[in-house]
Formats: sequence, structure tokens, C-alpha cells
Amino acid sequence: MSHDCLFCKIASGEMNTEFLFENDNLVVFRDINPEAPVHLLIVPKRHVRSVNDITDAEQMLIGEMVMVAKEMAKREGVNDSGYRLQTNVEKGGGQVIFHLHMHLLGGWGR
Repeated sequence: MSHDCLFCKIASGEMNTEFLFENDNLVVFRDINPEAPVHLLIVPKRHVRSVNDITDAEQMLIGEMVMVAKEMAKREGVNDSGYRLQTNVEKGGGQVIFHLHMHLLGGWGR
């Protein structure tokens, strides 16, 4: 855990955030500034700064993030209408919080 990382604080329960999903490795919660009718964040509990910092040890974690995103899309009712999974990498790629995470965006025209 990085003590100055917002997502580390959220994932560890230090902040009052409602989790839609939680297991040993991940938490899922709603984005506080949604860019879509459904905008969830899939966040590892373990601090990994960005995609550029993924090691062989995180390969299973990335797969788990995608599988959880798929399940959350179903729970949110956007699996059939469609959704986007997005991971921003570094400042130039739009990453604002430097803790690996995936956005699930959908719900347009459902």
C-alpha cells in the first residue's frame, strides 16, 4: 500500500466508499465523476502504479479485473447493450490517479 495513494486508501477501507464488489484482490465502486450512465472503477487492492509497472506476477490480476468487469456489466444491466473497458496509462494517456485501475463505462441508450 502506498500511504499517499487515494485508491490504496479506498481499497483498504480508510475512506467511506460503497463497494459494489470486493474480494481478496479487487474492489469495485462507482466513479464520483461519471462519464457515462454506468461508470465503475475496478481497482486492485495491491498498489501497482500503472500498466507500465505490471510484472509477470500481475498477469493473473489483469485477467481477474476483466472477468470482474464482465460480471459487473451484467449486474449493472449493460452486458447486452454494450460497454467499454478503459485503462489509462501515464499522464499523457489520461491517467490521473497513479494506481492501476480499469473503467467500465456503459448504459448509453439502454
